[in-house]
Amino acid sequence: MAESYDSILIVGFGGPEAREDVMPFLENVTRGRGVPRERLLEVAEHYHHFGGVSPINGQVRALIEALRPELDRHGIDLPIYWGNRNWHPMLADTMAQMVRDGRKHAIGLVLAAYSSYSSCRQYREDVERARAAVGDAAPAVGKIRVFYNHPEFIAANADRVTEALDAIPADRRDSVRLAFTAHSIPLSMARQCDYERQLDETCRLVAEAVGVPADHWKLVYQSRSGRPQDPWLEPDILDHIRDLNTQGVHDVVVHPVGFLSDHMEVLFDLDEEAQMLAKELGMNLVRAGTVGVHPRFVGMLRELIAERIAGSPGSPRRAVGRFGPNHDVCPVDCCLPPARPASPPAGTAAVGPRPA
Repeated sequence: MAESYDSILIVGFGGPEAREDVMPFLENVTRGRGVPRERLLEVAEHYHHFGGVSPINGQVRALIEALRPELDRHGIDLPIYWGNRNWHPMLADTMAQMVRDGRKHAIGLVLAAYSSYSSCRQYREDVERARAAVGDAAPAVGKIRVFYNHPEFIAANADRVTEALDAIPADRRDSVRLAFTAHSIPLSMARQCDYERQLDETCRLVAEAVGVPADHWKLVYQSRSGRPQDPWLEPDILDHIRDLNTQGVHDVVVHPVGFLSDHMEVLFDLDEEAQMLAKELGMNLVRAGTVGVHPRFVGMLRELIAERIAGSPGSPRRAVGRFGPNHDVCPVDCCLPPARPASPPAGTAAVGPRPA
C-alpha cells in the first residue's frame, strides 16, 4: 500500500561557506575521533586555498533549483527541505522547521549513490538523532534506494565521460585510459557493505556505454583518510597515474564517479594534485565532470521520488546490469559500522592527506 508523504528531505554532508566556518566545520566532522588540532589546521589550509568556501552547499542549492521545476512538471508538489550532517543548515534545525510546518512523513533523499556506513547508515543515524532532538512530533523519514545502477544515472555519467573523451585528439582516442575514482574507505568498513561491488558495476556500465574496452579502464580511489597503519581501499589515483606513466600512457580521463558534484575533494585531489602530477610526468589528464545537475540525473531523482510515493509492489523500479534495484528499507544489518572506530567518513577532507 502506498504511504502518504507530505515532504521531501534532502540530506547532505555540508561544508563551510566562509573562512571563519572552516575550523568549526572540521571540528564537527571529527568530533569524538581524537584528531590532533595540528592536523585540522593543516586541512583547514586546503579550504583556505579556496577562500574557506566549500562548493558543496552551493551545489545542493543548484540541485534543488533544478529539481523543483522537474517535480512540478510531473505533478509532485511536495515541499523540499534540506539538512546537513556537518554544517548549516543542520539536520536538527531543518527537522524543527518541518515540525513547525506540520510535516509528518518525508521522503529522504540522501545525496549518495552507493552503500556504505558513511554514505548510507550514518546518514540514517543522523536523521534519527535529529528526530530525537525535536521530539515525538518529528516526521518519519523514508530513505529512497541507492541508485548506482539506475539507467539514468549511468546515462548521465556516460555523457560526462563522453565530453571528456571528446577533448582528447581523435588520433589518440583509442589509446586513452579511463580512471574512475571514488572516495576510499577503510577495509573494515568496505567488508560490511556493497560499496566496492556497486562502484565496480557503475564503472563497468558507464565504460560499456561510452565504448571503452575493459582493459582500458580501472576503478581507483582518492582522498584516503586516517592513520597510515589502517588499510583502506586502493589503489590511489596518484599511484595509478604513475603506473600508467610507466606503461607509456599519455592520455588519461579521470572521472569521479563516486561523487555527485564537483566539491572540495574533486577540486583539490583531482584538479590540483592529480593534474599537477600528470603535468610533471608529461601526461595529458582530462577530468570528466560529475553528474551535478545533468537533466537525466535530476530526472532520475524525480523518478525515484515518484517511485517511493507510488509504493506499490507492481510499480516499475528501474535498474540495469547484473544486479536488480536495491531495497527501499535497509535491513538491520545493512552497512554496519567498521569493527573499530574509523577515521573521518567518506566525504570529508578532515584527516586525509588531501581535502574532501
